[in-house]
Amino acid sequence: MEKLNYQVLEKSGYQGYIQKEAPEKVLQFGEGNFLRAFVDYFFDCANEKTDWKGKGVLVQPIPQGLTDLINEQEGLYTLYLRGSEKGQKVDQKRVISFVNRCINPYEDFDAVIKAACSDEMEYIVSNTTEAGIVYDPESTFEQCPPNSFPAKLTKLLYERFKAGKKGLVILSCELIDNNGKELEKCVLRHIDDWKLGDAFKKWIEEENIFCSTLVDRIVPGRIKDAEEVKKMEEENGYADVLTDVGECFGVWIIEGPAELEDRLPFKKAGLNVHVVPDVTPYKKRKVRILNGAHTGFVLGAYLAGQDIVRDCMHNETIKGFMNKMLYDEIIPTLPLDKKDLMEFASAVEDRFNNPFVDHELMSISLNSTSKWRARNMPSFTEYIKEKKSLPVCLTMSLAAYIAFYSNDIQERTEDGLICKRPKGNTYKVQDDAWALDFYYEHRADSASDLVHAVLTNEKMWGEDLSKIEGLEAKVTENLMKIREEGAEAAYASCL
Repeated sequence: MEKLNYQVLEKSGYQGYIQKEAPEKVLQFGEGNFLRAFVDYFFDCANEKTDWKGKGVLVQPIPQGLTDLINEQEGLYTLYLRGSEKGQKVDQKRVISFVNRCINPYEDFDAVIKAACSDEMEYIVSNTTEAGIVYDPESTFEQCPPNSFPAKLTKLLYERFKAGKKGLVILSCELIDNNGKELEKCVLRHIDDWKLGDAFKKWIEEENIFCSTLVDRIVPGRIKDAEEVKKMEEENGYADVLTDVGECFGVWIIEGPAELEDRLPFKKAGLNVHVVPDVTPYKKRKVRILNGAHTGFVLGAYLAGQDIVRDCMHNETIKGFMNKMLYDEIIPTLPLDKKDLMEFASAVEDRFNNPFVDHELMSISLNSTSKWRARNMPSFTEYIKEKKSLPVCLTMSLAAYIAFYSNDIQERTEDGLICKRPKGNTYKVQDDAWALDFYYEHRADSASDLVHAVLTNEKMWGEDLSKIEGLEAKVTENLMKIREEGAEAAYASCL
């Protein structure tokens, strides 16, 4: 089977959109599955639906990467967006032609500088992992390339400044808070340490826009099943080692000035990309609704005999519990437009019902102590503050967390607690050592004593939760119900 390129694609009879020639307008640090299924997809769709017409130059962020494979396929790759929308199975295929080429900066950094200094360049995009945006004092201007990503970016922008070119829009996609602001801080620090001058610093601050962004799309990545790959190749009429897979849901929130929304091609293309003055509320929306839903129901669902997120969406009790928690207890505490929040929440059920992803509850259960505190406790405490009463489902969720960590503890291993599922297998609770030690030390406690110990543990919650009126008695009652009647019956009692 011939490898994908423009000539092979034409011979295959592909009928979808393709943009073979266009100016290079985006310099992208990162060539992995996520950016190709997310950012490059959005730019590709913008090419199809508007007159923007731009191409991307990818930069391999570390010495090992995909440069050769990308260039062999002339930047082309096949993207499958798979999932569920309004209860219907979705499986869409698109050949992405946004990518023009890829550069390995460790072999040819001059080529990266040349691309960065072109008149047509408009945007720099990055996803260099959470560890990518850090200040590295070992990175120097003389290195070619400098060690860290912020140092590389500083050198590239300096060369562009010296060439007398306009500033760029920098779109950071790393999964850290204030990613754009943190990247700009690193660049400004390198300017000072490298003594690159006040004029360059002024150009950075006044002519360039460093945008913090929030990215949201699950990207499983490459298809690993050999039989499925063979079937796809036969259907497509070509081999593609860069095939990528993402869920059909995707939203990109970009923090920036209002005029940036018209400058970017996404609004005109009708894509789910939005420029906002502050990305913080949207991050809160994602953490509280999407991540909060996961952490809020999966521990009890596992004790009820479920193993996969998708199967939970086919259980009316568990799905009903999740939805009541979302719509009655979490959404009312969030500071965004309620219609927007309802639409985001309705998409959660479809995302959890993805027929192509077997998302295991046990994988979500990792480190649930810190997850419940970060994802669920803010909704829990704000609901109490506003409604002057306990949220029924979130209070049950807290009891389910305690039940999961304490159910028939068998032993404390080096990396976990071995517990026994009701009428089922043993399972391993994995968390910080201090949290595991706490539950093991309290393994013989009565329900009431255990609940008291958990709620008064300020290391867990940052405060003494037993001071919340009625909470200790209700969590104890819920824990007893889970242990005596089962988690599914306990969830049903909330509906």
